[in-house]
Amino acid sequence: MNTPDPRDELVEHLPAMRAFAISLTRNGAIADDMVQDTLVKAWTNIEKFQVGTNMRAWLFTILRNTYYSSRRKANREVADVDGVFTDNLAEKPAHDGHMQMTDFRKALAQLKDEQREALLLVGASGFSYEEAADMCGVAVGTIKSRTNRARARLAELMGLNEDEALEMTDDATMSVLSASKISSF
Repeated sequence: MNTPDPRDELVEHLPAMRAFAISLTRNGAIADDMVQDTLVKAWTNIEKFQVGTNMRAWLFTILRNTYYSSRRKANREVADVDGVFTDNLAEKPAHDGHMQMTDFRKALAQLKDEQREALLLVGASGFSYEEAADMCGVAVGTIKSRTNRARARLAELMGLNEDEALEMTDDATMSVLSASKISSF
């Protein structure tokens, strides 16, 4: 005896599946997509269907699960029509940051010891000018001057213009270069 292929029965249930999908989504286009997804899932998993059981119930279960899965997914997603969030999620390649970090380290090593010390205390470590001056045993103006000269010399050694941004992946390095800790020089 030859048993019928359950795939042949799928088409019979399309109108009922579409009606059920519309009742769930309240949107014809989304309902059609869900019915299509359900058919693809049913077709690819037809070996899991037990011949002799209720095909409509099996299809409706798949459709219902597809709907709830899409709802859970939608709750985790953020609408980003203008691409604002996507633009903020972009990550620069790490190799650019590594290369610029190498250049930065070479330039930092070329600074005078006093300038490097002042820059690292104020920029990288986040100490105030007053705190750095106390640590170094010099006047506040001296620390400000050393820090300013160090930043200017670093920019010169690295070939940066005043309006040119230095793109690095390391916030500590950026704070060394910028008194206001802004990510551009």
